[in-house]
Amino acid sequence: MKLKLKIVLLIFILFWATGPNIHINATSPPANITVQLNQLLMKEPALQGAIAGISVRSATSGQVIYDYQGNVRLRPASNMKLLTAAAALNVLGENYSFSTQVFTDGPIKKNILVGDLYIKGKGDPTLLKTDFDQMAEKIKKQGIKKIKGNLFGDDSWYDDVRYSLDLPWSDETEHYGAQVSALTASPTVDFDAGSVKIEVKPGLKAGDKPTVKMTPKTNYVKIINLAETVAKDGIKEITIEREHAKNTITIEGNIPVKAKPEKEWVGVWDPTLYAVTLLKQSLAKQGISVTGKIKTGTVPDTAKILTTHQSMPLSKLLVPFMKLSNNGHAEILVKEMGRVVYGEGSWEKGLQVLNTELLKFGLNPQTMVIRDGSGVSHVNLIPANQLSQLLFSVQKEKWFPSYLNALPVAGVRDKMVGGSLRYRMKGPNTLGKVKAKTGTISTVSSLSGYVTTKNGQTLIFSILLNNMIDEAKGKKIEDQIVTILSNQ
Repeated sequence: MKLKLKIVLLIFILFWATGPNIHINATSPPANITVQLNQLLMKEPALQGAIAGISVRSATSGQVIYDYQGNVRLRPASNMKLLTAAAALNVLGENYSFSTQVFTDGPIKKNILVGDLYIKGKGDPTLLKTDFDQMAEKIKKQGIKKIKGNLFGDDSWYDDVRYSLDLPWSDETEHYGAQVSALTASPTVDFDAGSVKIEVKPGLKAGDKPTVKMTPKTNYVKIINLAETVAKDGIKEITIEREHAKNTITIEGNIPVKAKPEKEWVGVWDPTLYAVTLLKQSLAKQGISVTGKIKTGTVPDTAKILTTHQSMPLSKLLVPFMKLSNNGHAEILVKEMGRVVYGEGSWEKGLQVLNTELLKFGLNPQTMVIRDGSGVSHVNLIPANQLSQLLFSVQKEKWFPSYLNALPVAGVRDKMVGGSLRYRMKGPNTLGKVKAKTGTISTVSSLSGYVTTKNGQTLIFSILLNNMIDEAKGKKIEDQIVTILSNQ
């Protein structure tokens, strides 16, 4: 009787250890990985009523060593960018760069350009005010002191659809939901294309108006400052909001004396005209006046080129794109793939290219729903096993070092190294040893990448947590899972 009881208990323990939909093979790490991960998933209160999909592979063999609902389609959030980056590197190449060209359709007579000036964007999301200054300098060097005509922005390299299909309306004024255009500008070297940076500082004493600084400084955006400086022990409560379909930003609320500045990045309305306005400001800085108006339009066939600006190569652009999880970069890369392969810079054609590329990495697009390149859509659905398969397959690509270098590194404080993982997993077995892409949208948290274990092995993991009441609690769960893997 005791022998039978022992056998029954052994069977129960084995069943509990392996759990639902878990695959283990002969090359697995010690079985305690399975036991520890199952204990965590079953006992974690934040996962009650939620859905988790987890896939762990050997980076050497690609064999799955832990699979918890790994074939269940789940929202990936910004883990979608892992697919977009891989496809873009494959299609465009790591040395690919975006050009911005300046044309004119008129002659230069006695330092006067008799005609219109055109700036044609080809998708560069990294244009800064300093780049427009350099363009203006080159125009001046060609002897132009006055432009007797209009200033046109040409964004026809892409279509005129500004927002991805499922972008929430509430994201429209946020920098991470900024309009996508082939001609745009960024405020800082984080390259949040199509946005301005607003900084609110308290006045010297209570009752003073706070000071507001906008980067880049431009009259394209109007600031209405209704905020007030309050006493040092007052409550800091500042709102910075742009009016729908306008470029009026209203600042309201209170900021205490000596409080830290409040910073916000705000997406502008019509980034094409925003970029042209910055060019006009740069021309004025060089003493070049424009008699006409700022408009949008396409470069005539008869126009001649005055100057060209080239962006950094894709290998370098991947760093702010992936480290800082830049949605705009993802959508631009999708449209650029569509433009390069099919001659149409649209989401439809770009996603068609993306799906084709995924086949080359051994993925099955038939198991997925892909609606954008950034993962902001709540309609995107990808199984964790497909993400871990991608991370295994890309290791053989010649551009893999650029891809790996672009992933956030756990616990490293430098923003352009640690990225969105710079404050996480700072323990001795994870600090600098986890390179992974984070993801967050409402009710969703995700983390997929590579971890070097205590015994020197590299494991690939994909963690997708959906239907959470508080997605912020998913970060702690992800960190616990990866720490368990790192301790092997």
